Amino acid sequence: MRKNIYLLFAIVGTLLPVMQFMGVIGAYGLDLPKAVELATANGMSTGGWLDLFISSFAFWLFMFTEGTRLRMKNLWVYVLLNLFIGLSLALPLFLYFREDRQ
Repeated sequence: MRKNIYLLFAIVGTLLPVMQFMGVIGAYGLDLPKAVELATANGMSTGGWLDLFISSFAFWLFMFTEGTRLRMKNLWVYVLLNLFIGLSLALPLFLYFREDRQ
């Protein structure tokens, strides 16, 4: 049951951010300076990004430690998913596959 919830979180954690990203890309194209400007438009959004960065680094430490302990393979994939989609996909997907190893 818990494993299926992790999978559901991974799916939703992919769809919701990607829908937002696609809207911004549709409006501004792949304009990195504009993306940074929008992402840091105020203290609230900057704080959210800083929170995400710190949470991502903590996840990587946990993921590499736990994944190595459980002899999980291809751990680097979760880092790429975290960087290109988000922590909202990478973390629940890691937990989903971790359930098989315990």
